[in-house]
Amino acid sequence: MSDHDKIYSTRFQDKVERSTVLMFIVTAIVLAVGGIVEIVPLFYLPNTAMNSKDGTFNRTVHKDGKGNVVSMDKIVWNPATSAHKTLEDWQPGDGVRPYKPLELAGRAIYIREGCYLCHSQMIRPFRDEKDRYGHYSIAEESMYDHTYQWGSKRTGPDLARVGGKYSDEWHRRHLKYPREVVPESVMPNYYWLEKMPVNVAETVQTLKVMTMMPFNPVSKTIYTDAYINDAKTQLEGKTDLDALIAYLQGMGNHIKFEEGVNYRD
Repeated sequence: MSDHDKIYSTRFQDKVERSTVLMFIVTAIVLAVGGIVEIVPLFYLPNTAMNSKDGTFNRTVHKDGKGNVVSMDKIVWNPATSAHKTLEDWQPGDGVRPYKPLELAGRAIYIREGCYLCHSQMIRPFRDEKDRYGHYSIAEESMYDHTYQWGSKRTGPDLARVGGKYSDEWHRRHLKYPREVVPESVMPNYYWLEKMPVNVAETVQTLKVMTMMPFNPVSKTIYTDAYINDAKTQLEGKTDLDALIAYLQGMGNHIKFEEGVNYRD
């Protein structure tokens, strides 16, 4: 027998590979150790440790070039300190806010149609990505996403900063017949979304659930009972296409990013 035909293994390895039960136990131990190494630091690092009182990551700290801490009110919309007190008054740059009813309906359609399979919503802090898509994504921008829509593949472009980049009419044409505006697109046609009414009952229920999430719940001072009830009126006569466009137009324009601020700490 030549050296190439020999099987090199330790007695322990040989024993493990011949026993299904032992292989399962060893695999479980290895995965447990790896999981502990990755998870434990999340409980004490400043930008990932969760506040037990309100379920928010409010220990996150962003600093400017001089080391001064940037107020979280510039990152996350706070009606108490903002000049714009309601969701309807909110303006781009006021900070990350909860979804409006039509946007929330659009998000459900985005997930239902599997848009996340071809589009990401996570701009990495690399120069080429910043040049193409805009400022890199930060954690607070996903605080009201349950579950996150970061994605893992880019058959199409990243959508994290698509809000306001194109007009509503552009999105309407692109969603219905993508190749009319982007000839090389491989995206399917979604013309039928224009004929489907928004699921009002489901969206209203989602608004209620958003106030009960175990972490980063939407305050009931924002999603008040009156606001949730009024959502039915806001959604009346709207189509799935209207909702999806509203969702896309609300992406990535919540924060006014400042030069010289390190948003990764």
